Amino acid sequence: MQLYNKLSAQERAHLIDKAGKDRLTISFYQYYKIENPHILRDHLFIEWNKLNVLGRTYISNEGINAQISVPSENLEALKNQLDSVSFLKECRLNIAIEQDNKSFLKLTVKVRDKIVADGLNDETFDVTNKGVHLDAENFNKLLADPNTICVDMRNHYESEIGYFENAITPDVDTFRDSLDIIEAQLKEHKEDKNLLMYCTGGIRCEKASAYYKHKGFKNVFQLEGGIIEYTRQVKNKGLENKFIGKNFVFDHRMSERISDDIVANCHQCGEPCDTHVNCANEACHLLFIQCEKCAEKMDACCSTACQDIIKLPIEVQKELRKGIPNSNKIFKKGRSEVLTYKK
Repeated sequence: MQLYNKLSAQERAHLIDKAGKDRLTISFYQYYKIENPHILRDHLFIEWNKLNVLGRTYISNEGINAQISVPSENLEALKNQLDSVSFLKECRLNIAIEQDNKSFLKLTVKVRDKIVADGLNDETFDVTNKGVHLDAENFNKLLADPNTICVDMRNHYESEIGYFENAITPDVDTFRDSLDIIEAQLKEHKEDKNLLMYCTGGIRCEKASAYYKHKGFKNVFQLEGGIIEYTRQVKNKGLENKFIGKNFVFDHRMSERISDDIVANCHQCGEPCDTHVNCANEACHLLFIQCEKCAEKMDACCSTACQDIIKLPIEVQKELRKGIPNSNKIFKKGRSEVLTYKK
């Protein structure tokens, strides 16, 4: 019984090209008390492997958080498979605005303590007492209300390339960092303002809205389906788009363009740019914004030091990588002393 990937990313990419079939990038989540997440993990891996599903999924006792891709021809089969799991029946699927057949190159289904790392003790508050869910039309209405404070629940490298008009965009590295910071900033408005939140697909707001209601905020609202579903409704219903720039996504595409505005800048030269890349030096892998000119000049690296390293033989690079504590650069995305024009 296969419960792990047997193909490398390169082999999978070759098979995708050879198949010549369009794939859909999809995300979904569901908070639900799962007694034995390991059983569900194995079940989903087996069933999804049959449907040629790829992607990254986390399962815990509190629910499931999935970002996957599936061949378009298997979409209905995937829906039927999800419907066969009681708490996933008719679960909303967020289909990506921009598609890329290689958004994911392997299938990973992991059991985690949390489906989103929030640092919260769920036993201390009612996680089901969530904020009011708003569709795109009502979100726009509340956003225009002068009595509303709109907060971006994403991280700094996400909001740097795109955000809603007049939204507060906390300069944080992680979701857990933002929770207490936002509460402290808005503590004077727990009763007299509307707290309107949004994130990529809605999952962070689900937990945050319950947490802020527990903390005494009286009027808590969240964008249902996040930026992804908002964009789809805006297009389908002909609504005014209030999102400026790109939506950061956690797959090989890295972003979806929502509006033509470029609100960020190249971290190396300062020119307008909103293209995220990872440093070509695998020992660094720093996420940052780089324009085409700098990519050519710097060989797709974040610094001259990394540029020197990638010119070495691969075996030498591998030796240099051994024992190097590079996790800080990888997880402190977009933060490095070499990024001269990082805002």
